Amino acid sequence: MKHPVTSNPRRARRSLCRLGLGLLLAAQASACRQDMHDAAKYEPLEISAFFKDQRAARPFVAGTIARGHLKEDKLLHTGRDGDALSETFPFPVTAGVLARGRERFNIYCSPCHARTGEGNGMIVQRGYKQPPSFHDERLRAMAPGYFFQVMTNGFVTMPSYALQVGAEDRWAIAAYIRALQLSRHASASDLTADEKTRLEKGETEPAAGSGSGAAPGHGKEAHGG
Repeated sequence: MKHPVTSNPRRARRSLCRLGLGLLLAAQASACRQDMHDAAKYEPLEISAFFKDQRAARPFVAGTIARGHLKEDKLLHTGRDGDALSETFPFPVTAGVLARGRERFNIYCSPCHARTGEGNGMIVQRGYKQPPSFHDERLRAMAPGYFFQVMTNGFVTMPSYALQVGAEDRWAIAAYIRALQLSRHASASDLTADEKTRLEKGETEPAAGSGSGAAPGHGKEAHGG
């Protein structure tokens, strides 16, 4: 019995051509240089003969600012209004801002300042230098920008918290410090009619849906000082 390929010369030639083409492509593929896979590049900290200082890693061009880090809002990022410490906040102070400030304060500030702001936190009770009370007349008279600056740059034994706490959260903490200070010196005349009613009823939280869990910059209240 004849083989189906050899019995047809035309089919046999096509098969041989395909085989030859396959072998040719395989030979060319094996001859490709690895440069196509391993492109020439510098490894981290590698020496470069091209640059005069022999450093492959080049410094940023002077004035380079990463995307999203321009910090155009000077008040938000410096705590200053011109040359003076700001008496106002860079965004509306809402109940949501105060809630965020309380949360951040309890995490980062209360170990020293205590949750009441009196300066007798747990690590102070264990020997750390005691900070002044936020209820002292001197600190009650300070502008909000002062607290932002201290959190940003540190003060005496207090280190900077700029890396741990973002700029908006530092302002939220400053707002909450103001609330702590007000808690010791508020009077009934400072309350709204709704707040007086809740106080008489012994309610500590506003009714659901009253509104104010807005994030920084999205509330309706006026800027506070």
